[in-house]
Amino acid sequence: MEKRELTCINCPMGCQLTVTIDGDSITVTGNTCPRGDDYARKEVTDPRRIVTSSVAVSGSETKRISVKTKTDIPKGKIFDVMDVIRKTTVTAPIEIGDVVCENIAGTGVQLVATQRARQMCEVGRRK
Repeated sequence: MEKRELTCINCPMGCQLTVTIDGDSITVTGNTCPRGDDYARKEVTDPRRIVTSSVAVSGSETKRISVKTKTDIPKGKIFDVMDVIRKTTVTAPIEIGDVVCENIAGTGVQLVATQRARQMCEVGRRK
């Protein structure tokens, strides 16, 4: 039997969770809502995270825009995702929600823009 102490990150309450793993049986205590139970079970069997970062932009006064994975990815793929992000440059115009990368690092998850970048006019002014 294994016991793990976790802090739930699904809401601002930050419940202190105790997860007991006994073979195939997982018991969660300390949660005040069902989201804490779901979080704890995922965290001990398949930890996942949403990755936020920024990518370079060409053709805009904005040099970088913020991006995030549309859904969570396996925790073990974070460095692979960051390698792709580091090498990525997008061309303006970019709108919030635009897909920057499909299937980033083979995760099956899209990388999306969370900031807009307007295209520069030829004289250096925004459109």
